[in-house]
Amino acid sequence: MQLIDTHTHLYLPEFDPDRDEMIRRAQGNGVEKLLMPNIDVGSLSAMLNASSKYPGICIPMLGLHPTSVKDDYGKQIDKLEKIFDNHRFIAIGEIGIDLYWDKTHIREQLDAMKRQLAFALKAGLPVVIHSRESFPEVFSVLDDFEGSGLKGVLHAFSGTLDDALKAAKMGFMLGIGGPITFKNSRLDEIVREVGLEHIVLETDSPYLAPVPYRGKRNESSYLTLINRRLAEIFNVSEEESAGITYHNSCHLFKI
Repeated sequence: MQLIDTHTHLYLPEFDPDRDEMIRRAQGNGVEKLLMPNIDVGSLSAMLNASSKYPGICIPMLGLHPTSVKDDYGKQIDKLEKIFDNHRFIAIGEIGIDLYWDKTHIREQLDAMKRQLAFALKAGLPVVIHSRESFPEVFSVLDDFEGSGLKGVLHAFSGTLDDALKAAKMGFMLGIGGPITFKNSRLDEIVREVGLEHIVLETDSPYLAPVPYRGKRNESSYLTLINRRLAEIFNVSEEESAGITYHNSCHLFKI
């Protein structure tokens, strides 16, 4: 059984004590590749170090996370774009809009998202979009790129069925992680309607650990628990759900 964790922040300090062991556990559980979204200029070095140490396994993206969008966002994006030609990045991410923590920089977040989407199109790369408490705003930006061929994933999907269907129609995947295992999650109903062909698996580690590790540090080896729950929802074998989401990930990220 082959799996791809399409979203892990394994380069963060939470993994400094046992990063090697964590990656070995993931590989031992069939998680072949660990795709790493960037946060900002400050996280770039640690992410690229992980990519260099584990080539072909830990694969980086390039982007400015919406919660890192401040008054200097333009300069940060300039610096990130200058680095682009020096490394292989498989996506532009993690980008988007977050209105959960702070609405102060909504204008800047919108502009940063538009600029990075345009860069992704120019580079021919998919995008990984953060959309916490911001689906109307995210879709308002994506609507401007309708017909452009832009592809990507709505990371940690937490929207409505209508949001999910609209994303799928636009050619986007839903990033499904730990919350699918939560008792009161309504994600099971949504993914069942959307279909496995529009889903990729992710952990968002060290965040959003699945049951029975909810509230603890998440890691990529737990992707098997997310896949198991997905298989239950669709009444298929774990091998089948893994195979479909693996294919989806390879196709989207061209790996």
